[in-house]
Amino acid sequence: MKFIAIDVETANPDYSTICQVGIASFEDGIIKETWSSLVNPEDYFDPINVSIHGISESEVKDSPIFTEVFFVIKQYTSNNIVVHHMPFDKVAISRAVAKYNLDNLSAKWLDSARVTRRAWQRFIYKGYNLSNVAMELGIKFKHHDALEDAIAAGKIVTQAIVDTGISLEDWLDRAYKPIPLAPGQKGKTFKLEGNPNGPLYGENLVFTGTLSIPRRKAAEIAANAGCNVSNSVNKMTTILVVGNQELKRLKGKDKSSKQLKTEKLIKKEIDIKIISEEDLFLMVD
Repeated sequence: MKFIAIDVETANPDYSTICQVGIASFEDGIIKETWSSLVNPEDYFDPINVSIHGISESEVKDSPIFTEVFFVIKQYTSNNIVVHHMPFDKVAISRAVAKYNLDNLSAKWLDSARVTRRAWQRFIYKGYNLSNVAMELGIKFKHHDALEDAIAAGKIVTQAIVDTGISLEDWLDRAYKPIPLAPGQKGKTFKLEGNPNGPLYGENLVFTGTLSIPRRKAAEIAANAGCNVSNSVNKMTTILVVGNQELKRLKGKDKSSKQLKTEKLIKKEIDIKIISEEDLFLMVD
């Protein structure tokens, strides 16, 4: 049983601005090798992102850019099973690959959040955030350090294999098979409750600003992808999707009230990602 676990951190809301990469190599449940590197994203650092992972522009100014670390990433991941937690890391890497016009990775991806959903029913009510899952399983780690997060994701998959008796290869198939809907649920109707078969199941999402499509349609897409969609930001929110902001609605501020509240919660160490509409569609693709 061999696989690679990977995690990245980004400098700002643009997913291509990777500023740290962490990789852990697992074999038969044991960590055989680790590698991590800071990355110069050649872009600005948003204070919100810095408050989450603690990496600043000054720390990466002499670090390699993504093209320089990509060959290491390819060496670890090429033709391997690659574990990640939630779509963020996979999308970020694909965005960085496109940004620098690099070749896509030839890997079999396995989302440890989808494994969690199918291995342990109790997380239906607890959520699939990496810190929630790790805490419940007794995995200690420093959240938002790329290497620590990668190791935690790898340990989650390892524990799932032990607890269920399902092999790593079988999880590659099972993790992406539909889960029967609860009684009364309809998979194709518009609703704010997330589809349990979706890749983002367990995420709590809020929209702010004007989108390129009607918000009802965007909410339907997000819900079908697994997100519970609501109108207000609170401590249970995990994703804020920011559209175009209309000045007349901002009342003299440069951000919406939802975004300002989200940023306050992030400063209180509530784990919420602020993303663009484009990023959302990449995550659900």
